[in-house]
Amino acid sequence: MSASKDTSARTVKVRDEGKEPTNDRVSTRPSFAFAYTGIRVQDMAESVTFYTEVLGMEVVDPLQSTPPTEGQVVVLRSPGSSQLLELNWYRPGSRFGPPYATGEDLDHLAFECDDVTATVTALERQGVEVLFRSKEIGGGIGWNEAFVKDPNGIWIELLPRKKQ
Repeated sequence: MSASKDTSARTVKVRDEGKEPTNDRVSTRPSFAFAYTGIRVQDMAESVTFYTEVLGMEVVDPLQSTPPTEGQVVVLRSPGSSQLLELNWYRPGSRFGPPYATGEDLDHLAFECDDVTATVTALERQGVEVLFRSKEIGGGIGWNEAFVKDPNGIWIELLPRKKQ
């Protein structure tokens, strides 16, 4: 057996409820890198239109059929961002397509924009449902965010673009 160092795992201390971590309670886990967010959609065409035409995302991997899952998939990205969004649609009744439940388990997706207030106004003109306008949540403590819904009921957070 060689004594080479395994760089694919990191050592982490495990914490029990109410107890401080100790050096004698250590486990290892593989090293991970977040790749993308995949969401389930009810109508692929409507969802692609929303994310590309309304939110300005670009198609990275074009729409493909996925016979093993009886569905379709497309991958999107905002210009200048490394974050990927995978839209998934499954044939109703397939083992991957149980009855759709509005995205309550997925809390929200966040998008940066130049002007939150102006963006909300523009989205509202396009028929997008506005949940909370700029500063309605946390405005008193300096938050400047708004929330709208995509066609699938998933909340979209709008944030001011970070200064580079």
